Amino acid sequence: MGIYTKKCLEVLREKIDLVEVVSSYVNLKPAGSSYKGVCPFHDEKTPSFMIQKGESHYHCFGCGAHGDAIAFLMGYMKMSFVEAVESLAERFQVPLEEVEYERRSSEGPTKKELKEPLLKAAQFYHYYLLHTDEGHAALKYLYDRGLDLDFITLFKIGFAPRQGALFGKFMQKHRFSAHLLETAGLIKTLPDGRKKAFFSNRITFPILDVSGGIIGFSARKISEETFGPKYINTPETPLFKKSSTLYGLSFSRRRIAKEKRVIIVEGQIDALRLIQSGFDLTVAGQGTAFTEEHVKELLNLGVTKVYLALDGDEAGQAAASKIGNLFQKEGVEVYVVKIPVGMDPDSILKEQGPLSFTELLEKAEEYLTFLIDYFSKESDLSSPSQKNHLIQTIAARIRSWDHPLMVHESLRKLARLTQVPEKLVGVGQEGVRRNTFIKREGSISEVEINPSRVLEADLLRWLLLLGNSNPRLVEIAKANLRPEHFTVTLCRRLFSLYMENPKGDLLTFASNLESAEEKLLFSEIVQKKINPERAEEGIIETTNKILQHHWMEEREKIKIQIQSGRCSEEEVLALAKQFDTLKGAPPSVKEVP
Repeated sequence: MGIYTKKCLEVLREKIDLVEVVSSYVNLKPAGSSYKGVCPFHDEKTPSFMIQKGESHYHCFGCGAHGDAIAFLMGYMKMSFVEAVESLAERFQVPLEEVEYERRSSEGPTKKELKEPLLKAAQFYHYYLLHTDEGHAALKYLYDRGLDLDFITLFKIGFAPRQGALFGKFMQKHRFSAHLLETAGLIKTLPDGRKKAFFSNRITFPILDVSGGIIGFSARKISEETFGPKYINTPETPLFKKSSTLYGLSFSRRRIAKEKRVIIVEGQIDALRLIQSGFDLTVAGQGTAFTEEHVKELLNLGVTKVYLALDGDEAGQAAASKIGNLFQKEGVEVYVVKIPVGMDPDSILKEQGPLSFTELLEKAEEYLTFLIDYFSKESDLSSPSQKNHLIQTIAARIRSWDHPLMVHESLRKLARLTQVPEKLVGVGQEGVRRNTFIKREGSISEVEINPSRVLEADLLRWLLLLGNSNPRLVEIAKANLRPEHFTVTLCRRLFSLYMENPKGDLLTFASNLESAEEKLLFSEIVQKKINPERAEEGIIETTNKILQHHWMEEREKIKIQIQSGRCSEEEVLALAKQFDTLKGAPPSVKEVP
């Protein structure tokens, strides 16, 4: 994603109605010259969340939350800066234009242009499901699965007809070009050059972005005659990225972020059934592969606990083993829900009700216990060699995790569960993980990472994304940092600009950037999400590292100057005095009231 032009950001800032935005999530009531409501950022009974009429900022007198519309969406809906800007632009009908240097060499459709045929396609599929004979066969399948009309309507479930020409005629009637439809993933070109509907004879489930806009479809076959796997998804498009898109997240995002836990299931119907039944902290991957990008998306929402409610068959258990490992590597607690063989979350809810599923969640196995059970199925633990192989397999997986304490405690637990001495599984011998930045034979070494740039960009990220809503972050930076502490020129420039007006909004800041390099750095900084709950800890940690790096750099510069032999005696004495002032422990972060 590029950064947008100054003109379109200014237009957006002028058009945003903060009361309209916040009212979608908070019950605001007029109170004199203000609007008042119960704060969404902390628990309270007496409303202390205020918006002054005509102002572009909110303020809570209870918890101190403060910010503009973008800060609200980032804080409440856990959107990134880019997602918040795009959501507001869509709401207030402001076209977003990227600066010229960021545009593709061959101009393609904008995101707004791509969403238009996707919305029409969803309407077509939904109508076809409900109002045609062919659709009624699919509707019967959904009814047999226990889905009622309210459910089908709420989630805009549809049906793609066997004859794709019907879909093609409908889209032509609405004057969508073949190029636009193919770019959106709705049609494909056959080897002989003919165009064909991408989905046919399948039930369709719209995939939504954080703003509720349709970015693609997942489609399930209901007949073995239909070619291909059980589920297929929209191909990769400018809107839809399979490796980072989680089905159901648009419905579950807020509760996941609030409770810091998530339920992961396999299928779309499983996810929607759980969401409708009150488990609106559920997501599903797009297909069988759950990726590190999916994990990162959930970590950005602050998730610390994961429940894997996958099918009870061998494929589901194998998936639980792999997905659980991805989260354990990041220090997240993982629990595996024991779904009976031949059942899935949908069938449990339909046949036994939500209470039964709640009981399964409460009885879920810790990941390590599940791993031992899973690998033990093919092992005879009375055989020393097979037991040794089992333990070493699991121990190797544990040692691949990134958090030393979790590795240590998990190895101890492995020893306890398998009834072997701790030293035999390597407790106390975990060692230091090899620095992943060390060049290895056969690795790609051309890409150089500038640690200072990473560190200084992290500091700017805390300030830019959270400084407005958390003034203490700005106070910590003011008390400890000056522009000269930044070794990267661009980072120094952005820090100086920010500190000139730390209470300003991000749209104004972005529109005031002049050079292409500044805009690129800003775009890089704001695309990454951060956890507001560790904001103060994070900025103190980052500031401390910057101060220490600057201290070491200054000492080294003075030593080089003294040893160069180019300084006069007076200059050497002056440098020596400077060096004396830098003796002792490196500086640490000053506390602020």
